[in-house]
Order: sequence, then structure tokens, then C-alpha cells
Amino acid sequence: MFFPITEWARAFALTIVIEAPIVWVMLRPATSDAIRFAVLFITVNLATHLAVWYVLTQPFLIGTLEYAVAAESWAIAAETLFYAVAFPALSARRAFVVATAANLTSFLVGRIVVELWPDLLI
Repeated sequence: MFFPITEWARAFALTIVIEAPIVWVMLRPATSDAIRFAVLFITVNLATHLAVWYVLTQPFLIGTLEYAVAAESWAIAAETLFYAVAFPALSARRAFVVATAANLTSFLVGRIVVELWPDLLI
């Protein structure tokens, strides 16, 4: 399945708007440098979001439970690892909680947005 970059960009922007405040608040004890946080946050989300949209759509059928589980598991695992390494003061457990809270929130809000405004991401 082909996804035009404009659809990805809208979904990515929505993800950033939803996840950034969650991650920022939850990482505050580990960092107070907003610029460093922003660069690291955008970097890890670019990597995970692009993989979800353009890599995981190859072996999995979009809209299936298998796709959702694979996509969210990938994002949570990759972001947990990234946060644990990028913020040495952060425990692995805390990194997992941060990644899980952000990704599950954006997944749920994304589902609601698609249901209420199906043309938003097109």
C-alpha cells in the first residue's frame, strides 16, 4: 500500500502534538534542556513513525490487530531504548513507562481523530 508523504506528515504532526507534552513532563526529572529534549524527541519519533508508516505496512495489513500490535510494540521498544540511552539519569523502567504512556495516548487519540474526522489525514 502506498502512503503519500502528505498523509504521513499530518499523522506525524498529530503524533508530535500529542506525545511531546507527555514525554516532556515525564522526562523533566532527567533533563531541563528544552532544546536537547526537542532534538532528541523529534529524532526518535522520526525513526519510529517512518518505520510504522513505511516499513511495517509491508508485512502487515493496515487496520488489523497484528499491524497495531507490531507498530505500537516497535515504537514503544525503540523509544524505550532511545530514552534510556539518551537520558542516562533515566532508569530503563521509567523509559518504558514514558514510551508506553506517550505511544498509547497518541494511538488512542489518533483512533478517535480518524473516527471523528476521517478526512483529516487524507
